[in-house]
Amino acid sequence: MATTDKASTRDRLLDAAAELFYRDGVSIGVEALCRTAGVSKRSMYQLFASKDEVLAASLARRMPEYEAQLAPDVPDAATPRERILNVFERLEKASAEPAYQGCPFLAALVELKDPEHPASAVAREAKEWMKGYFRTHAEDGGARDAELLARQLMLVFDGASARSGARVETLDGLTVATATMLLDASGVK
Repeated sequence: MATTDKASTRDRLLDAAAELFYRDGVSIGVEALCRTAGVSKRSMYQLFASKDEVLAASLARRMPEYEAQLAPDVPDAATPRERILNVFERLEKASAEPAYQGCPFLAALVELKDPEHPASAVAREAKEWMKGYFRTHAEDGGARDAELLARQLMLVFDGASARSGARVETLDGLTVATATMLLDASGVK
C-alpha cells in the first residue's frame, strides 16, 4: 500500500511540476509546487532531493509524449522528406493551441542557463533526439550534408517554437515552407 501512495504522491508532484514549470517557468517555489500537487514538502523531499530533481524528472517523464506528438509513426510509405515535414506540420498545429507556450525543453535550457543542472541534461537529450531524428531522415532522403541540415532544421524548429510560444509569431505554414526550402536545397527526397 505504501508503494501505491508514494507513486500517487510522485505522480501528483510530477504532474504539478510539468504544469507549473511550463506555464510559469522554472523559478516557481517549492511551496507553490507542493500546494498545487497537494503534497507536503516533507513528502516531496522523501521522493526527491531537491526541486531541481523534480524539474528533471518532470521533463524526463514528458519525453515519450513529446517524441510521439512530434514524430509519430507514420505509414511505411512515407518518404524521409514527408517524415521531416510532418514534424513541422505538427508543430504548427500545436502552436495554434491557446495553451501553447513553446517547447518545454528549450524553455528549460534557456531559463536555467546552467549546463550542469539535472534538468538541462534531460532537455539537451530531448533536443539531441530531435536533431537525430532529422539527421537520420535527411540521410535516408539523400541529403548532401545530413548533419548540417539537421542543425538547420533544429534552428527553424526551436526558433519557431520560441516565437510562437511567446505569441510574437503565428506559424500558419511558415515552418513547413522554410523546412521545405531547406530540404530542397539539400536534395532530400
